[in-house]
Parts: sequence; C-alpha cells; structure tokens
Amino acid sequence: MQLISKAKSWAKSLKRDIVALWLAARDPRVPWHAKAVAGAVAAYALSPVDLIPDFIPLLGYLDDLVIVPLGILLATRLVPAEVMNELRAEAARRIERPSGRAGLIFILAVWLACIIFLALALSKLV
Repeated sequence: MQLISKAKSWAKSLKRDIVALWLAARDPRVPWHAKAVAGAVAAYALSPVDLIPDFIPLLGYLDDLVIVPLGILLATRLVPAEVMNELRAEAARRIERPSGRAGLIFILAVWLACIIFLALALSKLV
C-alpha cells in the first residue's frame, strides 16, 4: 500500500514539474539554454505524440518511464534553484485551481459541430 502512495506522490510531483518547466520556458530569469531544454521537455511530456509509439511492446512505454523523467531531471537542474522553487509553487497553485466547465462545453460543442458537418456531408453523398 505504501508503494502505491509513493507512486502517486511521484506522479503528482512529475505533473507539477512539467507545469513548472512550462513556466520556466517563459520566465525572464531563466537562462536561454535552460529555457530551451525546459520548453522542449514540457512540450514533449504534454504532447500526445511519443518518440516510441506505445503499441510497441515494452519499448512503447520507455519514453514515459525513462526519457520524460530524465528530461525533467536535466531541465530542473538547469533552472536556478530559487527560481525553480518559485515556479514549482506557482505550478502547484495552478494544478489545484478548479477547472471551469466552459472549456469542456466548448470542446463538446466543437465535436458536435464536426459530427453534424460530417453527417450532412455524408447525407449529400448518398
């Protein structure tokens, strides 16, 4: 049971660090090379496209389990420690902030519009 608790805690810290790195890529106090690495790591971690597709046995999850955490480790070490601590606190606040339903409603409306458009287009073909 303690192992599951540690895994959840580690996953939350990774999520927080990804958001913090995204913030670091825009912070003027961060050196340009650290911004480049932080931005690349955050973009890759948040991207739905993987270096190694997940359907490839064993190797598919390699990037999720090894490459992303190592990238986060490297990027967090390049950002000055005091700045990284501030950005982690800001990231934690942003993650805990309740999300509104407006975004969900907008996405559902876009999907509904696409489905209606597709249905109309297909009905004209038949």
